[in-house]
Amino acid sequence: QVQLVESGGGLVQAGGSLRLSCAASGSILSINHMGWYRQAPGKQREFIAHITSGGNTNYADSVKGRFTISRDNAKNTVYLQMNSLKPEDTGVYYCNVLILGILDMREYWGQGTQVTVSS
Repeated sequence: QVQLVESGGGLVQAGGSLRLSCAASGSILSINHMGWYRQAPGKQREFIAHITSGGNTNYADSVKGRFTISRDNAKNTVYLQMNSLKPEDTGVYYCNVLILGILDMREYWGQGTQVTVSS
């Protein structure tokens, strides 16, 4: 059994910063890619950022230069540092992790953490 626990969301003014964390625990043999998605009210979930096991990163155009994804393999944790936040960054942020467990390799989603950016 694998669990993902997210933390770090909250309310912030435009121009502010937040740091999200997502920690994986359980029967984990290895972790492949790790990423973040968000879902704004009334919209579909969208890709935000992705980091491979080797540390290569990829970002949505809307967050390039403002958000930074990183990972701590020793802690099975992925982070999303969000700077220069805008009201349009508001939404529920979900981590997505590809994990090799004892029985299989599959994707897991975090429970989501709310980020609200006020203007």
